[in-house]
Amino acid sequence: MRAIWKGSIAFGLVNVPVKVYTATEDHDIRFHQVHAADGGRIKYDRVCTVCGKSVQYADIDKAYESPEGDKVVLTDEDFAKLPVAEKHEIPVLQFVPSDQIDPILFDKSYFLEPDSTTPKAYVLLAATLERIDRTALVHFTLRQKTRLAALRVRDGVLLLQTLLWPDEVRAVDFESLDDVSDPRPQELTMAETLVESMSDDFEPDLYTDEYQTELKKILDEAIASGTGAVVRHEEAAPAEMDAEVVDLVAALQRSLEASGRRSAGAADESAPAAKKTQAKKAAASKSTASKSTASKSAATKATAAKATKSAAKTASSAKPAKKAVKKTAARKGA
Repeated sequence: MRAIWKGSIAFGLVNVPVKVYTATEDHDIRFHQVHAADGGRIKYDRVCTVCGKSVQYADIDKAYESPEGDKVVLTDEDFAKLPVAEKHEIPVLQFVPSDQIDPILFDKSYFLEPDSTTPKAYVLLAATLERIDRTALVHFTLRQKTRLAALRVRDGVLLLQTLLWPDEVRAVDFESLDDVSDPRPQELTMAETLVESMSDDFEPDLYTDEYQTELKKILDEAIASGTGAVVRHEEAAPAEMDAEVVDLVAALQRSLEASGRRSAGAADESAPAAKKTQAKKAAASKSTASKSTASKSAATKATAAKATKSAAKTASSAKPAKKAVKKTAARKGA
């Protein structure tokens, strides 16, 4: 839980630092209004009925209209002049018997946690309230609104319950109850017997919200089976995009489409040029091949010439050697 308020309880000269937490929570399943055709969320705009323009929240003031039609507009400065209790203090006004507070007056409930390293004063106040079986009436200011509240103990924890002001409870006078005779003794006896047969201790866990349970079951089955108008999160995500993101995606899409058209057009226009370029490349390739062949032929002829000269030199050097061998042989024979 997250604390929504910090302050202290002023109990005479005793100061009890506390943190306030919302004590209850709503488990009702919430539904969004959507467009039946595509499942898109329905959004509401603050529109001025005079100029027809959208109005930002910061530019909105509060107005009161009397039964006679007179309108008075108040600003934040006007509200700041109103008397309010100390914003961070819960003053104890008096202690009253708990059974004297009509349950119809109870509004919202808050748990109080000690906000001190030594919560002795907190424990003292809680133990005192339990012992005397009384409820402390206090003033509690939350979000610039001061309420009357009841401070009592629940399972050793201080519980603060805001109360409705007495004039907020409607007075009732049903004509259908006028001139109705009182129940007969026999009827009362039988009714009391029936009540006694149905009486037992209150156990909250025995009771459940069957409507919410069945509703959740229907939703879970629809999501699991994929039947009905189920919109998956991935499909619903674009509808939740900010306007800036949508504009960016649209701009990128247009850019890609435009780029595709230009590429196709450029390809069509450059086709003849491409053919010319290919022809030039083919001619250049043939020329290169011819030059390469000529170079190879010339290189072959040069190599052959060198080989012939080398052979001639080898032959000329071999003749004197043969003559020397003959002379040597002749000498040996003599």
